[in-house]
Amino acid sequence: MSQQSVIDIQELSVAFDSEKVVNNISFSIHKNEIVGLVGESGSGKSITSLAMTGLLPKNAQVSGTILFNGSDLVRLKRKAFRRLRGSRIAMIFQEPMSSLNPSMKCGKQVAEMIGQHQQLSAKAIKKQVLALFDQVKLPQPELIYRSYPHQISGGQKQRVMIAMAIACKPDLLIADEPTTALDVTVQQEIVDLLRSLQQETGMALLFITHDLELVAGLADRVAVMYQGKLVEINETRQLFDQPQTTYSQALNASKPKKGNRLKKLPTIQDVMNGEIPDAVISDEERKKAHRQLYQQKPLLSIKNLSKTFYKSLGYWKDKQEIKAVDEVNLALYPGETLGLVGESGCGKSTLASLILQLGSPTDGALFYKDKNISKLNRAAQKQIRKDIQLIFQDPFSSLNPRISIGKAIMEPILYHGLAKNRAEARQKTFDLLEQVGLSAEMFDRYPHEFSGGQRQRIGIARSIAVEPELIICDESVAALDISVQAQVLNLLNRLKAQYGFSYLFIAHDLKVVHYMADQLYVMHNGKMVEHGDSDRVFYHPQEDYTQQLIKAIPGGMDH
Repeated sequence: MSQQSVIDIQELSVAFDSEKVVNNISFSIHKNEIVGLVGESGSGKSITSLAMTGLLPKNAQVSGTILFNGSDLVRLKRKAFRRLRGSRIAMIFQEPMSSLNPSMKCGKQVAEMIGQHQQLSAKAIKKQVLALFDQVKLPQPELIYRSYPHQISGGQKQRVMIAMAIACKPDLLIADEPTTALDVTVQQEIVDLLRSLQQETGMALLFITHDLELVAGLADRVAVMYQGKLVEINETRQLFDQPQTTYSQALNASKPKKGNRLKKLPTIQDVMNGEIPDAVISDEERKKAHRQLYQQKPLLSIKNLSKTFYKSLGYWKDKQEIKAVDEVNLALYPGETLGLVGESGCGKSTLASLILQLGSPTDGALFYKDKNISKLNRAAQKQIRKDIQLIFQDPFSSLNPRISIGKAIMEPILYHGLAKNRAEARQKTFDLLEQVGLSAEMFDRYPHEFSGGQRQRIGIARSIAVEPELIICDESVAALDISVQAQVLNLLNRLKAQYGFSYLFIAHDLKVVHYMADQLYVMHNGKMVEHGDSDRVFYHPQEDYTQQLIKAIPGGMDH
């Protein structure tokens, strides 16, 4: 590997209103090298990338140097930066849906970018866009060219963003959390694609993520950021095998691992304080708990459940039949955590909405405590919606930004008549905030005043406020940092032990689901293709599809 630096950062600091968010960091990226930049939200990763691309807000105070092919980007004029950005330095953003223009067709957006930097005819630009779509392995490039962003999948949108980023053959490509919230198989496809594109072009690649395992098989070197500082940079294998700092060790320890099932996942704080939990659930303890679980009657039984949607193909044409849920059978027991995994579009969320009575099945039946709840009157539905609660994937969009979090938690308590008056409901809310690791003093604050992990705790408090029996966790830790994820998973397990909740735990992260679940169900194209004890399905999958999902886990099963 050539040691010629494409970009060399020296003593870079970025501050807002005198508060330093990036503090005196130095590192370089060489030609034909992939560097991973890892750390939690707020560590300064994205601010560093924005400094490298000239996209910092005007009130940012920047010091130090960023040498790119001999030019100091810190002192570059905005007009000169615009010529550089997109042609020599390109960036793939975290959320393609908000990065792509929803009112423009995908092909036109990539064509517009090429037109800004290259003097080509419209015909030549279109030919180049189609070649790029083919290069990033988009199916039916002509169709994608004519499609709007909302008409294609999340993985396809990300590929369009990648095509746009590599269009002008940049010297440096920055990928900022490009796989967050993508399915494990799509995530692996995007990582493989970036690796192959980098090898083809020889460009330098900075891959920013909060997931250490994701960079394990991708990066040549890994830089670790913590509270605005660069705490370690090392060869990838060296950083995994012999991390030099406690924080790097903590990042590595916070995710469920193969082998012993810990009673409590280590958090960043645990490792930093030298108090790493090591108590494990033995095989005998697990078997004994399962014997007691499965002697009971199921809390929820699903029998041959189907849900069919019909998609219009245009005037005078037959409608296309889409079976989102196809003859699904499932049993969930009191006190059990049932894991449900599968790719986007497999029918997981549709199944959850049917259980929550937010839609009617086309066929089959749902039994809750032996009672058929497939078709209920309004009063009976109200009771079921109290007993079965949901923790959302994105707590920010599920919380009303105009009411305080205390009122958001109080609202369902009052609606279901679980308090004699507002004073009692307020006290219950104080208690709930304390139980989920927040404080009563936060009652009058608004959702925007909290971090992602804190908002998820608020969502959990609101779900348990109505004393449910079954909680559906729909991708409820997908967008959280690894360390925050560990805290939320520990909280869910503690609340389950305390209140006897049952969980339907839906996620695309197989390691997390395996750690949490007693039974594991795998869904594909609306059907349940495999189910059984979580350990059996994870370590000895029978079906090809399950094997593919497990093979796609970042870092493999050995981490």
